[in-house]
Amino acid sequence: MLTFSGNVMVWGSMAASGVGNLTQVTGIMRKEDYIEILENNLKESVRKVGLGKQVIFQQDNDPKHTAKVVQNWLENNNFSVMKWPAQSPDLNPIENLWSYLDSKVCRRPTKPKNSEELLEFLKQEWELIGPDFTYKLVNSMPKRIAEIIRAKGCHIPY
Repeated sequence: MLTFSGNVMVWGSMAASGVGNLTQVTGIMRKEDYIEILENNLKESVRKVGLGKQVIFQQDNDPKHTAKVVQNWLENNNFSVMKWPAQSPDLNPIENLWSYLDSKVCRRPTKPKNSEELLEFLKQEWELIGPDFTYKLVNSMPKRIAEIIRAKGCHIPY
């Protein structure tokens, strides 16, 4: 999840085979809001990127992600969740995707006039992100993990 220019917050998903859905998050997200986002987007995203039934869902340890009601929803919907170390944004490849998306929107010749236009630009650029880019991000995971281990859990350059 990422906030762009303080005006628009979005949730998105990705796999090596491409991007899934991108949806706007309004207000302060609570665990109930997160479940609604998952209900409306996760299964569709899995289909969109062509994943089968053996999906390992990756998310960080934000309290709304680790809430029992969210864990139950994921379990009841047959999603395994990757175990995730605390304070480890360097491991999450979607952080690189958010940065890439931000740079694509910033490089557009027309700047968004309002948050609705910003959201539209984000969605347009999101749909242009190809599997060549997401594949590289996902396949960087073994190297990221090795570097985190070598750095004893400290920051790495990702």
